[in-house]
Amino acid sequence: MDDLETRELRYFVAVAEELHFGRAADRLGIAQPPLSRAIGQLERRLGVRLLDRNRRGVALTDAGRVLLREAGTALDAVAAAARRTRRAGDPKRPLVLASKAGASHELLQRLLDAFTREPGAAPVEVLLCEVGEQAGLLRDGRADVALMHRPYDDLAGFDTEDLHVEGQVAILPGAHPLASRDQLTMAEVRDVPDLPIARWPRLDGSYPDGPGPEVHTQSQLAQLVALGRTLLVIPASSRAWQWPEHVAVPVVDAPDVTTVIAWPPSTRSPAVASLVRCAARLRDTAPPVSSARVRPAR
Repeated sequence: MDDLETRELRYFVAVAEELHFGRAADRLGIAQPPLSRAIGQLERRLGVRLLDRNRRGVALTDAGRVLLREAGTALDAVAAAARRTRRAGDPKRPLVLASKAGASHELLQRLLDAFTREPGAAPVEVLLCEVGEQAGLLRDGRADVALMHRPYDDLAGFDTEDLHVEGQVAILPGAHPLASRDQLTMAEVRDVPDLPIARWPRLDGSYPDGPGPEVHTQSQLAQLVALGRTLLVIPASSRAWQWPEHVAVPVVDAPDVTTVIAWPPSTRSPAVASLVRCAARLRDTAPPVSSARVRPAR
């Protein structure tokens, strides 16, 4: 059997997502008859039926659902390869370093300052993102390297270097009774009747059960805490975005969080290697990032 073509996969993904040949053709900017012929040819080559067609519309078969999942991965990989190739061919391009907005702020600043002093260092562009987005940015080639956090971020398939281990703090509304405490435990913050803990999406995009609000962005979360609607537990260094209405209290039995620098294992970039070496030296020689346990002035 001949190898699958990216054009065929794009056609199939459009039909599988739209479940309508006319809408898929419009999305692809082609006529419907050649699209139908291309899908039929793909089914014959694979020897399986991918779509059930009837008067009510189009539905995916079991084989079609598998191909939809695999085709998405394959097309993402092709796009990433093209993006990395174009970037590698531009000697003046900056390194792109992805990091969660507000996370590991002091460590990131020290790394940028130290790398700037390296002889012949490449310029670094910082790509700030929301929670959990660094892995996708690395995999699709939009970022060269990322600061990520174990055990929360998806590190599967990446090379990593540990940089910093720290405890966690609860971010609370300043007027809440728990905000006056010197320290808290996980049991105390998990079950606060008037202040349910915020729920971040898991690595698969689903949310854990619970009464707390589902949150998507750190700005959304910051305002919900300020309004007295939720609390959260985060690495101590991530409270760089803390508002004046917030108070951070150490959670003494929360699991430690390790900040790592991560990059795709296929990377052969001397600039990435130089940045990783700089980060490792920073870890070995610099004082630890402060845990930021001081309350804001009132």
